[in-house]
Amino acid sequence: MPSTTASRATEVLARPFSLGSLSLRNRIVMAPMTREFSPGGVPGPDVAEYYARRAAGGVGLIITEGTYVDHPSAGTRPAVPHFHGEQALAGWAGVADAVHRAGGKIVPQLWHVGMARMAGAPPVPQAPRVGPSGIPLEGSEAGHSMTRQDLDDVIAAFAAGAAAAEACGFDGIEIHGAHGYLVDQFLWEHTNRRTDGYGGDPASRARFAAELVAACRAVVAPDFPILFRMSQWKSGHFDAKLGNTPQELEAVLAPLTEAGVDAFHASTRRYWLPEFDGSELNLAGWVKKLSGRPTVSVGSVGLDTEFTKAFIGQGSGLADIDGLLDRLERDEFDLIAVGRALLADPEWAAKILDDRTEELTAFTVAALKTLS
Repeated sequence: MPSTTASRATEVLARPFSLGSLSLRNRIVMAPMTREFSPGGVPGPDVAEYYARRAAGGVGLIITEGTYVDHPSAGTRPAVPHFHGEQALAGWAGVADAVHRAGGKIVPQLWHVGMARMAGAPPVPQAPRVGPSGIPLEGSEAGHSMTRQDLDDVIAAFAAGAAAAEACGFDGIEIHGAHGYLVDQFLWEHTNRRTDGYGGDPASRARFAAELVAACRAVVAPDFPILFRMSQWKSGHFDAKLGNTPQELEAVLAPLTEAGVDAFHASTRRYWLPEFDGSELNLAGWVKKLSGRPTVSVGSVGLDTEFTKAFIGQGSGLADIDGLLDRLERDEFDLIAVGRALLADPEWAAKILDDRTEELTAFTVAALKTLS
């Protein structure tokens, strides 16, 4: 990896950042990555050590892997952690404490998979697949179109997760509203065909997400940060769009901002790609411009291939971050999330900040198999 001068990386990435009650020592975020090392949904000491190593390695903010909220249809795999129940929450309290002792800050990502759930899958095999209109992302069997009671139940589950996060000592929450999972299924016109007040134009499709955010906002302290992860692309639909123009995207963002989102985490596969014609701004840059809220960018930071290559067993070589520093210097976005590079190298942040790039470890798929 070509060296970036320590002075420039430190000047740009080591700047502190504040969001409500959350004060970060730098601009580096650990991206949420599903790991499936929590048997029965309960994170153990190994999970705490895994996150604490990244905090000790210089990461400013850790966003946990997606955690299932307390709704029967929320999950689809047995070893993905829950964010409910006495044992799971005790485990998460231990994670938060370990990260804090290592000098970092941490927020849990609250998740409901919606129609991405496999029929008969754990943790509740008998639970139905649910979505705004019961429409799967792919051509699989249709599921249950959510009733008003279903909407209320899911909103209450997210609010309970937000309250639990604050009680467990976390520094905020992130709501998973991206990648074609439940909240995103409401935002996307392909999966939301509702004819009530939760479907139709972009603002109506954002109503469920906005009510969910508002319910979370109501049960935590006013300065307890709420992040919202959003994306244009969906799993298996990489050309999908919530908004084909800035105006359409703004119509989705406005209700979420008004409901209480403090920052948006704009997920892309490659952070350097412009989102709309006529501007070099990436998605996080546009979201910041349109919403007036701080943003987190993400997408293949420090690597020369995107994350989908890992699914076919392909590793990644190292790439410089000069372009990233350029964008941060002009405040296109505020924070940068790093994924696979931090799986391969828990000290990635410290090595970047200290100009020890010659010591960086390249990502290989072996990093997916352990919590090292």
